[in-house]
Amino acid sequence: MAGAALAGAAQLWALLDEMAESDPQAYRRFLRQQRAEAERFCAAPEPHLCLRARPADVVGGALFINICGWKRVPAPKAPSGPTPVRVGRLEEVSGEGDLYRVIDLAYNPAVLQRAENPAEREHLIHLTLKLIEEQCSFVLSHSYTVEPFRLKGSLDMMQQRLGGRQRSAPQLSQNTEQGLTLEQLLHAVEAEDCSNSPVLLKEESVTQSRKQLIEEISSPEVREKPNVPVHEIITVRDAEEKPLQIQLTIHLPEVGSVSECDLSISKDDLIIEVPEKYKLQLDLPELVDEERATAVFKTGTGVLFVTLPVTRTGP
Repeated sequence: MAGAALAGAAQLWALLDEMAESDPQAYRRFLRQQRAEAERFCAAPEPHLCLRARPADVVGGALFINICGWKRVPAPKAPSGPTPVRVGRLEEVSGEGDLYRVIDLAYNPAVLQRAENPAEREHLIHLTLKLIEEQCSFVLSHSYTVEPFRLKGSLDMMQQRLGGRQRSAPQLSQNTEQGLTLEQLLHAVEAEDCSNSPVLLKEESVTQSRKQLIEEISSPEVREKPNVPVHEIITVRDAEEKPLQIQLTIHLPEVGSVSECDLSISKDDLIIEVPEKYKLQLDLPELVDEERATAVFKTGTGVLFVTLPVTRTGP
């Protein structure tokens, strides 16, 4: 495997050297294309709109739908053609004593720019809700609200839920004696983002003249959802009822060492994750000083104690 990879890399560099000498214009075009692809692939998703809906046939809290623009998602090939979209995994979150769900959808920024028109925006939201119903196998209530904020949760968590396929090198011919032509090399690079077959979802309630399709591009593979651990949160107050610190107790009976835990604390939320076992995301009731936070793990009982000093009363 390693020898084949080295041989493929050597073949690629040889082709590039030959291209630079024999066809400088194609070589410059290849470099511009690769630079544009790298910028698109490394761009972070940008929050655009957050909706609050509620499943009509599922017991639980609200469903927050984060709609973002992401350059990694291709733009539609034609105005009347399918609209590519990437759908993140549905996640259940415990915050402020309530349970709610979060799901993220990413469109190309050009799609959201067109949706600034009220009619187009309403239509895109309608298609988005229908797609979520299909993907999550539940029915949403007819009403929804547009939240005053653009993102529910953190940008890092949204990007994790959306995931992303790591870009690999173009698949070169295994027959190094025959090699690749310039056209084959460019075709391999251009086809890199098109290797996954999309799924088409029809919008049934739209008139024939406005019928559109949503094209779902590949999402990360579905893994078993980790459990939400049993936890207790207490706000310690002074004699004047001003909050001093937040004390959090998290029960992790299947964890034998603190090295298995990944704890992340910000001013207004806390995330603890034990891969394939537990995951807990909490919206904190007060703003805290994350720099002075402390955590102690009891190996005998599998209990994690987190102390978070309060900076000031909540916003």
